[in-house]
Parts: sequence; C-alpha cells; structure tokens
Amino acid sequence: MGFYSYLKTYQKLGLISLGFILALVILSFAAPLIETLMGINTEFVNLSMRFDYPEWPHILGHDDLGRDIFIRLLYAGQVSLSVAVFAALFGGVVGLFLGLLAGASGGRVDAYIMRFTDFIISLPLLPLLIVVSAIDFSKLGLAFVQEQNLLKIIVIISFLSWPLVARLVRAKAREVRNLDFVKSARALGLSKFKITLRHILPNVMGPVIVALTLSIGNIILLESALSFLGLGIQPPRPSWGNMLANAQELIWIAPHIMIYPGVMIFLSVLAFNILGD
Repeated sequence: MGFYSYLKTYQKLGLISLGFILALVILSFAAPLIETLMGINTEFVNLSMRFDYPEWPHILGHDDLGRDIFIRLLYAGQVSLSVAVFAALFGGVVGLFLGLLAGASGGRVDAYIMRFTDFIISLPLLPLLIVVSAIDFSKLGLAFVQEQNLLKIIVIISFLSWPLVARLVRAKAREVRNLDFVKSARALGLSKFKITLRHILPNVMGPVIVALTLSIGNIILLESALSFLGLGIQPPRPSWGNMLANAQELIWIAPHIMIYPGVMIFLSVLAFNILGD
C-alpha cells in the first residue's frame, strides 16, 4: 500500500513538473508577444524606475537600469532552455551512436571507444568549460565562432555531456544483444547493422530519454555558472546566469533582482530532475 501511495505521489509530481516545463517553454518563446501585449520595451532604459517594486504591468518590478524583470526573465528562459535542450540533444546523439557502436561491436572497437569515454569523463568539467569559454576565437582566425557565443556554449557543453549517454547505451546494448530474440535474428542471417537498428536501438531508447531529461537540468546549471562567471552568454542578451551576476552587488539594495533568476534556475532544474525520475 505504501509503495502504491508513493507511486501515485511521484506521478503527481511528474505531472506538475511537466506542466511547469511546458508553461515555462510556452511563456519564454512567447516573450515578444507578451512584451507587445503588455506594452513593455525591455530595451528601454529608465533610471527613474530603477529598483522599483512590482506594479502593473511590471509584475516583478524593475532592475538596476529600470528594465522590466519579468519580460527579461522570459527572454533569459529562451536562452537557458535553448542551450540546455540543444546541448543535451547533440550530446545524446553522439553518445547514442558511440554507445551503440561499442555495445553492438564489442572487441577492440568497444575497448577503444570506452577508453576515450573514460578519458572525457576524467576531465574536470567546470574548469575545462571555463578555460575553453575564455578562449578568444577571433585571435585564432575564427571570428564567426566568437560572434556566435550561444553556439560556442552549446558546442562546448555538448562535447562534454555525451559520455554518460554512451556508457548507458553501451551497457544496455551489451545486455540486449545476448537476449534470445537477438540470437534468433543473428541465426536467421540478419546483418549486424539490421540487428542493431531493428532490435537493439528500440530497447536502449528508454535509458537515453531519462538520461537526456536529467542532463538538461545539469546543463542549465552549467550554463548559469558560466554566465555568472562572465564566460557564458554576454549582456545585453539575458540569461538567468548573467542576470544573477549583474544583481550580486545589489543584493542589499534590491534583493528581488537576484531572487527571481535564482528561483527560476532552482525550479527548472528541480522540474527536469523530477521528470527524469
């Protein structure tokens, strides 16, 4: 009885988390429309309204430059969610491919891929992200990359987020390839490629989806940490991380400016983790 009560409670939490994520996505990507309907211009600087507390239509008040915090939070949500989702998907595709290749092939291919995976996992993630993010790509003749800061962050995080998926897929693929229906397919003369595509791939997707959902929350934290340190998304484009960074010196003057992005990071990560569980 206790187990079923726990299961029902967790299902409710999962639905609440899913509802929160969907609402956050819809509101974030509808930010331009909401901005227009509310008659607000987030680019407009009005120092006479700096640190003002909530009032209609500025329901979360104003920041240190007199800009509307609510709309900026939504635009920041676009950035943080886009980085997290695209980095998780790209890393997931790479991890899925390498994990399938290792698990289905075995032998030397498996050994080489796993040693490379272990090498990536052994790297200190946040310090490495800080170092790579601080590189001035324009001095290397890659000015396009420097201009596309958002793309740079996605690529960096993606490259370091695939090993977990690869290990999960490899372990599941090794388990599935020894099951009776796979042995039967092998006995019927199906090629290794067809067996992998038809029988192994569908059976490894469950763990992959869970891993991707959990990794989105972790990537939101990573992006926020980089932006907080001034190495991620750069102003004037808002992200929850750089909004926190801009507000850290104002915590005693206007604490609400720091509280809102912090709460959004906390709730988003919590929602994705509960949904993944």
